[in-house]
Amino acid sequence: MAIDPTHIDLTQAAKERGVKFFLVSYTDLFGAQRAKLVPAAAIAGMVADGAGFAGFATWLDLSPADTDLLAMPDPASMIQLPWKPEVAWVAADLWMGGQPIEQGPRNALKRMIAAAADQGFQLKTGVECEFFLTGPDGAGPSDPADRGTKPCYDQQALMRRYDVIAEISDAMSALGWQPYQSDHEDAIGQFEMNWEYDDALVTADRHAFFKYMARSIAEKHGMRATFMPKPFINLTGSGCHVHLSLWRDGVNLFRDPAGELGMSALGYQFIAGLLNEATAMCAITNPTVNSYKRINAPVTVSGSTWSPNTVTYTGNNRTHMIRIPNGNRFEFRLPDGAVNPYLLPAAVLAAGLAGIKAKADPGPRLDIDMYTQGHTVTDGRKLPLNLLDALRLLDGSTLLRNALGDGLITSFLTLKEREWNAYARHLTQWERDNTLDC
Repeated sequence: MAIDPTHIDLTQAAKERGVKFFLVSYTDLFGAQRAKLVPAAAIAGMVADGAGFAGFATWLDLSPADTDLLAMPDPASMIQLPWKPEVAWVAADLWMGGQPIEQGPRNALKRMIAAAADQGFQLKTGVECEFFLTGPDGAGPSDPADRGTKPCYDQQALMRRYDVIAEISDAMSALGWQPYQSDHEDAIGQFEMNWEYDDALVTADRHAFFKYMARSIAEKHGMRATFMPKPFINLTGSGCHVHLSLWRDGVNLFRDPAGELGMSALGYQFIAGLLNEATAMCAITNPTVNSYKRINAPVTVSGSTWSPNTVTYTGNNRTHMIRIPNGNRFEFRLPDGAVNPYLLPAAVLAAGLAGIKAKADPGPRLDIDMYTQGHTVTDGRKLPLNLLDALRLLDGSTLLRNALGDGLITSFLTLKEREWNAYARHLTQWERDNTLDC
């Protein structure tokens, strides 16, 4: 059921709604959700003092010697689980030593939201969460009959997964998210579900919860929901396209009927900020080794990867990194399914606000088909080829380090470089097949 966020006493809400337990949840730097299950009778203490965690045990770059990491529940984020209504999920902010920790992803987003508010701006976002429904072991799509060359929008394949998709959609409706469509996506076994855009923090909390909800409901039906960017090398990968608009006092500042494509000068400055920082942002928007098998993929079974590999923008053309479907908003198509729900809008705000401050010019847009004519763009900046290149570009971004916090960027890079090194130590069968006799 939808919760009124204006003023919530979690103890009272539990009594009124029959909630027995709260999942006090936070998202770490790798996007993993961590939680403690708290009896409703104890939630007031958690709101006052926080739920204690050993920070070293999760991806936050803390040590075993650090004091307790305290997850402070945000009552306004409370979501009662539609499939298990005796439990309510609540997002938490991370504190240590009496202050928010810099590397907490939700903390970073709130800092950027405050920075935007100081300039009179409110960011609103909508995300397109693509995911695969596989068998429990994740080895392949769950529907053996789903094997078309162009399966996008396949009515029959969509309805064979009606029970899962409808239950998730009904849950979003009950929560007041206003879902408006669900479809079978471009890859075999791939789906997308859309709900209404909202304030960036509201959408980030919903994005985090949606991933948990999709996985949980899929498990109920004997399946697995995965947001892995490229789980199957010959199929289209899973993106997390984000639609962006900047507001002030209920007015959309990107909208200007007199502007090119209906977009205001402010909107183009914001776009320019993203173009300028796109390669450095890539480690955040595409945060795994697997991510670069999506944005640098060969042509897939369907005939298109639907993902960018060059820093370009356009009008209503899905072959570019940024698409302007109309003057009310633009779509940033770089992020993938592994993106951290909180670091995504935080990085977007950091880059976009810098573009506005500098009155940056994105230059002329390109209206060509980047998949067939991209080779003609000789001055286009290419996106990183792998995670290591992306990490090095992020390390060199003074803008993102200053905006998101030196502590967050340093911790993120430290942990992700360890991940890259672990990957580099892995010997693949391809290497043996191709170099055993060299």
